[in-house]
Amino acid sequence: MTGALRVAVVGGGAVGLTAAYDLAARDADVTVFDRGAFGAGSTERAAGIVYDAYAEDVDVGVAARAIERFRAFSGERGFRFTSAPYLWFTTQAGASAAAIREQAERMQHHDRDVTLLTAEEIRREFPVLRTEDIEVGALARTAGVADPRGYVDLLVAKAREAGADLRPETPATVALDPPRVNGERYDAVVVTAGAWTKRVLADAGVRVPLEPYRVQALVTGGPSVPIFYDADEEYYARPHPEGVLAGDGVTEDVDPDDYDEDADDAFHASMRRRLGERLVNADVPLARSWAGVCAGTPDNDPLLGELAEGLYVGAGWAGHGFMRAPALGERLALQVLGEREGIAAFDPTRDAGHDR
Repeated sequence: MTGALRVAVVGGGAVGLTAAYDLAARDADVTVFDRGAFGAGSTERAAGIVYDAYAEDVDVGVAARAIERFRAFSGERGFRFTSAPYLWFTTQAGASAAAIREQAERMQHHDRDVTLLTAEEIRREFPVLRTEDIEVGALARTAGVADPRGYVDLLVAKAREAGADLRPETPATVALDPPRVNGERYDAVVVTAGAWTKRVLADAGVRVPLEPYRVQALVTGGPSVPIFYDADEEYYARPHPEGVLAGDGVTEDVDPDDYDEDADDAFHASMRRRLGERLVNADVPLARSWAGVCAGTPDNDPLLGELAEGLYVGAGWAGHGFMRAPALGERLALQVLGEREGIAAFDPTRDAGHDR
């Protein structure tokens, strides 16, 4: 590929593989490095929930493009995107209910298919849910679920077919002036290493405000459910081939290289209790569980774009990386190629606050 832009992608999760595919498909000479198996970090531990129910215009645009691409990819090599409604609700009057009403109004302003529902309307539409304590809910009908492992396998195949050089089980050391990986020079280096991005960049002498944290999830038996989020109890659930996949928003700061990958017994008990209370006549036997690691920023917006000359980053998704990966990876690739500008709100050189 003489004369082609030479790009190294460090981190082979959903975002990195998407960027690699989009770069290679546009004739860049792409090499992807991952210290382990592709998708074995945060991606394969993701919940696989996908929605465009955001109140900010920049987030709506990214999420809508992601869903568009998920739908386009669905059916290729066994990957499936399955439509499912997304409901979120509160049991509290006052500020909590007002917040959901405001969110729905702002989403509608951005042309999202979002509807406010009363408890009775929720009960009629989703009789599997107990609703007598719900104050108000909002429903997004353009959401869905996807298998993160299936997405990784698809993008590995598509990137390879487009000509990318894929190197799993290959640790990468990044250096600058000029951009290099493992001593080899590239025109651009893209770091998409999830919660490990901070360490990869620190080794290159670049500091970013990323905060890794641990999250937990489980799969239980149970009835078919919509995707839903309890804004008071701060847990989510989604339909799963084995029953219900659920997790909560309780986070714990961790070292991504030294954290317990098994979910806690206390988490098992609390999550099964909450599902049992919310689902009608539900038996929710534990099938399996796990813990994963995510990373966020102090201002809650991700880092996406050029960090230094020839150095690009995509990280800090706060658990929303997989659901937006088809759009984030594409946007990063187009910025590297000079075909699109970056997203100002996600500019990695902004003052995003200080990490702890």
